[in-house]
Amino acid sequence: MTLALIVVAAGRGERLGSHFPKAFVEVGGQSLLEHSLQPIASLSAPLELVVVAPQSWVEPAREISERALNSTADIRVVPGGATRSESVRSGLEAIGPEVTTVLIHDAARAFAPQDVFQRVIDAVEAGAAGVIPVREVADTIVPVDDQSRTDHAVPRDELRSVQTPQGFSATALRASYDSFDGNATDDAEVLRLAGYEVIAVEGHEASHKITYPSDLEAVRRRLSDNADLRVGTAVDVHQFDPEARLVVGGMDFDGPGLSGHSDGDVVLHALIDALLGAAGLGDLGTHFGTSRPEYAGAKSEVFLKEALGLLAGAGFSPRSV
Repeated sequence: MTLALIVVAAGRGERLGSHFPKAFVEVGGQSLLEHSLQPIASLSAPLELVVVAPQSWVEPAREISERALNSTADIRVVPGGATRSESVRSGLEAIGPEVTTVLIHDAARAFAPQDVFQRVIDAVEAGAAGVIPVREVADTIVPVDDQSRTDHAVPRDELRSVQTPQGFSATALRASYDSFDGNATDDAEVLRLAGYEVIAVEGHEASHKITYPSDLEAVRRRLSDNADLRVGTAVDVHQFDPEARLVVGGMDFDGPGLSGHSDGDVVLHALIDALLGAAGLGDLGTHFGTSRPEYAGAKSEVFLKEALGLLAGAGFSPRSV
């Protein structure tokens, strides 16, 4: 398989309210284009990259692409057209004839994770002519006519929202665009109109399209919230002691227990070590070890509560992201 990725980055960003084309708006110190390219650096297949940018932004797009991929791909940047379909056609013309699989990705979906790319690639490699990542629809959907009258709700379990990257057999995609005369906001629809079957794979919530200022602000908040995120890892080991009670994760179980200065709870001990280590506050032994006789035989929940107090005092709090 020879893979080409076409990144459509020629949008003007009018709904985003930006003075720059959308793909070149920065968030978290990087442009949306650069964010969108980062997941492909670790793809295992040989890659041709074609970035479709506004005419006056071709050189900035080339610099961003080379920086994001660090020369790990064959990079080409071409000017886009007045419509999305024209931009996709420009990208198709730039890929080599030996390409067998084409991914088309919107730079506006800048945070699509690498595993979505891989799922799409795998499905095309398995023989699908077209592949789209999708998500379940949470809202009720109703048709509305030009007089604002609504009709009955469309069954939600039959609907999915479509994301990118979308993947295609290069032969099928070229043939479909050759027979297509118009503008499409979705490349898979071009394939369907040409008679090809398009299948769905699981998408990801992070692949949300950045369209409006509120979308951009939500991403900025998320990146800001995670800017000071620290991660700790730890392991804990105790010998079996048939005379001790077995405590794991703060719960009592039947069976031989684990020896230790306290209750030998390996799960909570590892968790506490990870929290303290991430915050740079030492480890379990530093604060609750054998040098602290007052903790002999104590429940590990006591250690956890005190560790959380130490974190709070240092300005940290554990959370799930």
